[in-house]
Amino acid sequence: MHAGLPDGDTVRAAIALAVHAPSIHNSQPWRWQVAERALHLFADPDRHLAATDPGGRDLVLSCGAMLHHARVAFAALGWASTVRRLPDPARPEHLAAVEFTRRDPAEEDRALSTAIGRRRTDRRRFSSWPVPPVLLAQLAERAAEQGTTLVAVTDPAQRRRLAAAIDEAAIRQHADPVYAAELAAWSGRGRGAVEGVPAANVPLQHGRRQGVAAPLGPGYGDITMRTYEAGELAPTPETGEPDAAELLVLATTSDDTVARLRAGEALSAVLLAATDFGLATCPLSQPLEIGTTRAALHDHVLGGRAAPQIVLRVGWAPPSSPPIPASGRRPVDDVLDRIPRPR
Repeated sequence: MHAGLPDGDTVRAAIALAVHAPSIHNSQPWRWQVAERALHLFADPDRHLAATDPGGRDLVLSCGAMLHHARVAFAALGWASTVRRLPDPARPEHLAAVEFTRRDPAEEDRALSTAIGRRRTDRRRFSSWPVPPVLLAQLAERAAEQGTTLVAVTDPAQRRRLAAAIDEAAIRQHADPVYAAELAAWSGRGRGAVEGVPAANVPLQHGRRQGVAAPLGPGYGDITMRTYEAGELAPTPETGEPDAAELLVLATTSDDTVARLRAGEALSAVLLAATDFGLATCPLSQPLEIGTTRAALHDHVLGGRAAPQIVLRVGWAPPSSPPIPASGRRPVDDVLDRIPRPR
């Protein structure tokens, strides 16, 4: 590698870890390019899920999560990063340029790097144990460090409005055959798949909310979960106790591409911190994929003060819950390109 960049083995090792970032339907819509003095992150338009994500919000958030995962991976390997977001206005798909300097890893760098390999999206019922307010405050601090706000929806009236928005988004998407076809194409994958949502990561039997229409699909407590193809994951054993998951809304002051990219970075930071705390997590992007439900979150949950970017479900997995297998990821060679040097 040239001056200012780690050596090639370090770059490959960091990207191999960073590809475990969460993305919409595990579509992994990103690619990196190696230049003279920096790594460049690009959105991959061929992996844009147009029916699920017509505005490209999930695509940019996914790339932001990848960007933060990469920063964590490089930090653990002894390289601090400096990021220029949207460095080329003429190429909107060029989301970031990352430059590096040597720095000894801190204990937190190593802890977050370890959390990358342990993090899973847990779509099962959580336990009745409450999440301590001190942990919610620390998660909010991690979001603030990325220039975003994390709001815990603890007011009962606001939580009902959030639940109603999730329901409406589920009903509207369920009625769209193009969305249904896209969702089917990206879920129910086999264990050897390197992309998409594996059946092994979706509970075999979701709990179903009482008194709701079938299009709302499965859910726990008051919250509807997105319906995927038939799952194989053993469900959380029923105990008769309530699901005490907290709902957190990640928000930004604006709603442009940079804000969405930063929201993805904050999503990564919060998920890794929660994993390090031992919490189970599940991002809920569905209410942000429909304009009316996104507006409802803005107006009635956030009081019109911020732009909602994604909802997080956070709680404790019961000790009896079986482990969730890691979902597949694309090989490094599929996401890392070297820019040819000019002659």
